[in-house]
Amino acid sequence: MTQEIFSRRIVPVVVLHDARDAGPLGQAMVAGGLPVAEVTFRTSAAADSIRAMKDVEGLVVGAGTVLDPAQVDQAVKAGATFIVSPGLRADVVRAAQDAGMPVLPGAVTPTEIMRALELGLDTVKFFPAGVYGGASAIKALSAPFGGVRFVPTGGVSAANLGDFLSLACVPAVGGSWMVPVDAIREGAFATVTGLCADAVAAAAAVGK
Repeated sequence: MTQEIFSRRIVPVVVLHDARDAGPLGQAMVAGGLPVAEVTFRTSAAADSIRAMKDVEGLVVGAGTVLDPAQVDQAVKAGATFIVSPGLRADVVRAAQDAGMPVLPGAVTPTEIMRALELGLDTVKFFPAGVYGGASAIKALSAPFGGVRFVPTGGVSAANLGDFLSLACVPAVGGSWMVPVDAIREGAFATVTGLCADAVAAAAAVGK
């Protein structure tokens, strides 16, 4: 994964139900100092939202919850610049690689991590982090897999992000607390800007 994606140490996980909200949301995120968006394919608005957000100056836009190669293709055509998947499918990883896209698949067991390494990856998504042991599990896995970086998502919040970011093997965390669905639906983009700014400040305050 490129350093550009992890530059703020947080990758916001964005769920959009209406693509008309995508542009204003992207602008709000950039204004809050968090110019990265993982737009999830959990809704039918995902591809159109990516198309809208890729035109926001300074915003790096990727696709999340990518479950199969067809969605990789949709994401690429929409203008996504990176791919995130909740699990590890070799065909999804290869489709992203063939498209020249950084890809972050989910891997939480030693076997899954070894499969990711076989596919030429050195960074994986640890999801859902809150279910699979959190920071202590990542710390344990980093012992045998010293060259692997983990991006925990799922159960990460403003209250515990320091537990994860203090680990040397964690370049960033993923989360949605700074881009709440209700705020987006209500058009409360100033609220999003404030939450993004707070998240960036909290992440920056965590030492390695």
